[in-house]
Amino acid sequence: MIPLTVPEVRRLVLAIGEAAEQRSFRLGWSRWRRAHQAVAARCHAARHALHRATAPSARAAPLPAPAEAGLTAAEWCRVQPLLPPQQPTTGRPRHDHRTVLAGILWVVRSGASWRAMPTEYGKWETAYRRYRLWCATGLWPRILAALPQTEIEVSL
Repeated sequence: MIPLTVPEVRRLVLAIGEAAEQRSFRLGWSRWRRAHQAVAARCHAARHALHRATAPSARAAPLPAPAEAGLTAAEWCRVQPLLPPQQPTTGRPRHDHRTVLAGILWVVRSGASWRAMPTEYGKWETAYRRYRLWCATGLWPRILAALPQTEIEVSL
């Protein structure tokens, strides 16, 4: 059973002044309530222990180092002709394609979220927007086809 709480002690003290039948009911009810709360507390602790044991740990699979996910010179030579011009005819210049593509590939290869992308690849928002644009225009499948399939396991 769980220990008595202050409100429970107050109820029991008030029950002492009541009739014998009512006192018997309140004492029995208090005993039942404490036993029920003890069972509920044990079940709650067991459920949380089970959840912690089966939940995948965030530290179980370390994320690859940014240097491992970058593009090699050979990969960049295969992909570069597929990409749009680095300097558009009008408007603001684009972020470096090679840096952004390396960030996208880091996310794809690691399976991490976009927000976990290392800052050396630029802002995750830029990489995500560029990825969505390339998917919408049909460029992303061509980029994947140009890269060796053994290195890319997941395609977002």
